[in-house]
Amino acid sequence: MKKILLIEDDLALRENTAELLELSGYEVTTASNGKIGIETAMELLPDLIVCDIMMPEVNGYGVLQAISEKEATKNIPFIFLSAKTEHKEIRKGMDMGADDYLTKPFEEEDLISAVESRLAKSILLSRLGNQAASETSHTGDRLNNLAQLKLFFSEKGQTTSYKKGEMIFNEGEPSNRIYLILNGLVKCHKMDEDGKELITSLYKKEDFLGFTSFLDNIPYQESATVIEAVQLAWTTKDTLKSILEENHTLSMELMELFSDNLTEIKGQLLHMAYSSVRKKTAQTLLQFAEILGKDTEEPIKISRTDLASVAGIATESLIRTLSGFKKEGLIAIEGRNIRIVELKALQYVN
Repeated sequence: MKKILLIEDDLALRENTAELLELSGYEVTTASNGKIGIETAMELLPDLIVCDIMMPEVNGYGVLQAISEKEATKNIPFIFLSAKTEHKEIRKGMDMGADDYLTKPFEEEDLISAVESRLAKSILLSRLGNQAASETSHTGDRLNNLAQLKLFFSEKGQTTSYKKGEMIFNEGEPSNRIYLILNGLVKCHKMDEDGKELITSLYKKEDFLGFTSFLDNIPYQESATVIEAVQLAWTTKDTLKSILEENHTLSMELMELFSDNLTEIKGQLLHMAYSSVRKKTAQTLLQFAEILGKDTEEPIKISRTDLASVAGIATESLIRTLSGFKKEGLIAIEGRNIRIVELKALQYVN
């Protein structure tokens, strides 16, 4: 069982995060401040450290510095967990040698994914030996992981903004750019033979957008349209290709990301093919709520057409189903907005 050291001064967050990790099969040791965290790390020698930045005694930067100076702990994967979202703060941590960062509040899947990815990379580097570890060390402008790649996009990429309803790229256009969403929500979609729009995927903040083949100059295979006003950072496909050619570990992380995306898409296709109209509608509402970061107190501002397209049902069927959900007290409809009232009940709709 892998050992994780969680350093966090907020008691509730520390206990909740520890429970999430334990339920995922990890042995978790906690520390309430940076000083205790350093002492615990030296004694425990965990397989991975998750650490807050703003803490009493010693902050997260101080913990990382202390860990990095000791031979026994310098190679332990290190993930920052912080409410700080400014790029300069994130960059400071990454430049010091952190492997990843998560911003509060975070989703359970994001935490587990980050932990699994860092542990897998640590195992990979151990197998490859010191040469590979040296090649992927934090030097110069070399990018070592997806977190640093995202910082590269936001700091050195070109930025542009789009309003709701604007098209970012059209199916069939040359696929020369790769995008990172800094803020907002984007849908990718295709038209079927009858001219009906089918939403193939949704992309939110910190998602990459626009990937096609790196080997062939094929056009975009779908169109991308803004659902909520977005700010994008982009670089050319050739630039990204050069970056990946220099760092195989980063390439493998990107491949893992694509694999996860494919799994989600397959699940979506099965859901569209075999679920009932009620279940499709309920799951689509929950999906939009999750992507938009809305809880049961906030309305979902999304068009009925987009909801129906993602669910794979006719708009008329969706509207009838929503009316039924409203009568059952599962949702509230406020003009064009929808608010989830009974989250758990909606999750178990058949």
